[in-house]
Amino acid sequence: MQHDKLLPNVLLGPMLRRAEQAAVCLQLVTSKQYDVTVLVEGYQCTTEQKTLKLGEHCFLKILLVKPMSGLFEADTPLSYQLLLDNNVYSLEDFSYTSGTSAQLVIPVQLEQVLHGSCRNPHHPSRDSLAAADDLFARNIKTGKPTPGLLLMSGDQIYADDVAGPMLLAINQLVAILGLYKEEAHIAELPDDIQQQLYNRQHFLPKTPWQECSKFSFSYWFKRGEAHFTSLSAGNHLVYFQEFIACYLLNFSATCWQLIDNDQLQYQGTNTKFQKSFAAQLEAILHFVEDLPKAQRLFANVPTLMMFDDHDVTDDWNLTARWEQAIAAHNSSRRIINSGLLSYWLFQGLGNDAMEQSGGLCAEFERSLHADTWHFKAMDKALNRFTNWHYCLNTVPKVVVLDTRTHRWRNEHNFNEPSGLLDWEMLMELEDTLLDEREVILVSPAPVFGVKSIEAIQSIFNFCGQPLLVDVENWMAHEGSARKLLEIFRRADTPKETIILSGDVHYSFCFSVQSRFGKHDNRIWQLTASGIKNEFPKKLIKCLDRLDSILYSPWSPLNYFTKRWHMEVNKHPLMTESAKQPYLISDSAISLITLEQGKLARYQLLHNDGRVREFTLEVD
Repeated sequence: MQHDKLLPNVLLGPMLRRAEQAAVCLQLVTSKQYDVTVLVEGYQCTTEQKTLKLGEHCFLKILLVKPMSGLFEADTPLSYQLLLDNNVYSLEDFSYTSGTSAQLVIPVQLEQVLHGSCRNPHHPSRDSLAAADDLFARNIKTGKPTPGLLLMSGDQIYADDVAGPMLLAINQLVAILGLYKEEAHIAELPDDIQQQLYNRQHFLPKTPWQECSKFSFSYWFKRGEAHFTSLSAGNHLVYFQEFIACYLLNFSATCWQLIDNDQLQYQGTNTKFQKSFAAQLEAILHFVEDLPKAQRLFANVPTLMMFDDHDVTDDWNLTARWEQAIAAHNSSRRIINSGLLSYWLFQGLGNDAMEQSGGLCAEFERSLHADTWHFKAMDKALNRFTNWHYCLNTVPKVVVLDTRTHRWRNEHNFNEPSGLLDWEMLMELEDTLLDEREVILVSPAPVFGVKSIEAIQSIFNFCGQPLLVDVENWMAHEGSARKLLEIFRRADTPKETIILSGDVHYSFCFSVQSRFGKHDNRIWQLTASGIKNEFPKKLIKCLDRLDSILYSPWSPLNYFTKRWHMEVNKHPLMTESAKQPYLISDSAISLITLEQGKLARYQLLHNDGRVREFTLEVD
C-alpha cells in the first residue's frame, strides 16, 4: 500500500454541485482528514462539512458554503478558494483565468444549459466534456456568459460494462487508498484478478433453470437465468470498494496519476480478449488525457445528476420479474445496493445538498466496524429511501425525475416492462408542473422517442424478450403513458416544457403539441446521448430512414401509437447536404440556449471542435 505522504492531498474535486443563493454545495475527496474551508470572494462565509471515511486514505467531503448575512449574488461569477487545515490549496489547475481560484455562478435565470448522458470511458470516441470545457474557456476569455448548469441525466459510470484495463486500475486503486471492504463474500471470484478479466459473468448469481418460467428459453435449454443481464458483464463491478474506485477513476485525473500503467496488461492467452484489452486500453488512455478538462469543468459549473440503469447495472428494475429475481438472492441484492449506495455518495448527496439524502449518513457511518463494512441495516434504510428525484427553483424550474425506483409494475404479467413512473409519482409530477409557465423536465429515457425503434422494441416484448432490447420507453406501459400524456394536455400545465433525455446513444430534436384542446403549449423533446458513447452509425441511418417512411405525417400508422392525439414534429440537423438527418449518432454534449425561459437554440458540441445545430422551425 502506498504511504499517505506520497498521496495528493485532494484525490477528487472540488466538484461544484447544487448552487443556490442561500448555500452552495461542493464535494471533494481527500487523502487525509482535513478541515476544509471555502472562501468566496466578497463574502464572509461559513463552511459546514460532512466527512464520510471510505478508506484508510479516502475521505469523501460534502461542503455547504453559506453567507453569514444575506444571500449570494445570482447569475454573476464569484471566485472561490479552498483551505485545507487553514492552508491555501491552489486551484490553478481548475482556473480558467490562470489564477489560483475557481469560479462559480449561482443560476437563477437560465440562459444556457449543458446536458448529456452516457459517458463510457472505454468507448473509442473522445470525451465530450472536453468540448464543454473549451466552451467555458472561450467564453470566459471573451467575457461572454457561461452556461449556468450541467445536467447529466444517466449512466455517469458503467458498472456493468467495465473495460479490462479499468478493472485492473480499480483493483490497484482499492489497494493504494486502502478502501474498506465488505463483510460478506458476495461472489466466488478467483483470487487472481487476471483470471477474473472478461469472466466475471460466469460467477454472478443465476436463477436455476428448474425455477425459471416454462415460457422462457432458460427452462427449455436447461440453463440458469442470469440476474445480471448486461451483454458486457465480463468485468461487472461486484464489491462496494470497486464501485468507489470506479467513481474516482471516472471523475478524477489525479487518481489516474496513482495508477501504474505498466501493470495494465492482460496476461491470458485468449486472442479475442487480447484484442479487446488493447482497444480498450487505447480508448481509456485518451479518456485520461481529457480528464483534466472534465475536472476543471466540474469545478466551475453547478453539476446535477440522475441515475439511469448503467450507474447500477443494465436493465435495473426493467421488469417486475427482474426485480423479483434480484430480491430473492442475497448476493444479487448486495451488488445492486452497492451500486445504489455509491451513487448516493458521489451523485445523490450533491443533488439536493444533503437536504433529504443526508438522512442516510448516520446509518452509513454505523455500518463501519473494525475497518469492514456491515451493510445489513444500511441496505434496509437505502431501499426505503424514496427521494432520489428533486427540483431546482431556477427560471425556468428544473424538475429531475427518478425513473428507476418508482416503477409502475405490470401486475398481470411480471415479464412485461414496468412503467417508468408509478401513479403516485405521476400525481406528484402533475402537482409540480401545475401553474408553471416554463419547465425543464429531466427524464433519463425520452418521453417522445423514435416510433420505428419503439415498434421494434414492442415486437421483442411481444416475443417475451424485453431485456434483450431494453424496452425502456414511456409508451411501453399503458397506464403511465396515458397519465403522462393527460398531464401534458392539461390547460394549467406549462406553456413551454423542455424535456432533456439521454440513454439511447443518439441525439434528436422533436417538438410536440396536442392535436385537440385549447392549451396553446409546446413540448420540446431534446435528446443528447452520449457524452462518450454512440449507436452503430450505419444502423441509425437505416432506422432514421425507416422512421421517416413508416411514420411520416400522412402515415396511418401514427394512429396506432399511444400518442396519436399529439402532433410530433421532427427537427432535422442543419447541414449543407440535401439529406438532413433527424437522428445523430456522434458523441456530443448539448448546449441549450433559452430566451425568456423558451428554447432558442439546440446545439451539439463535439470533442473535435465541431458545433452542429438542429433547426427549430416546423415545416
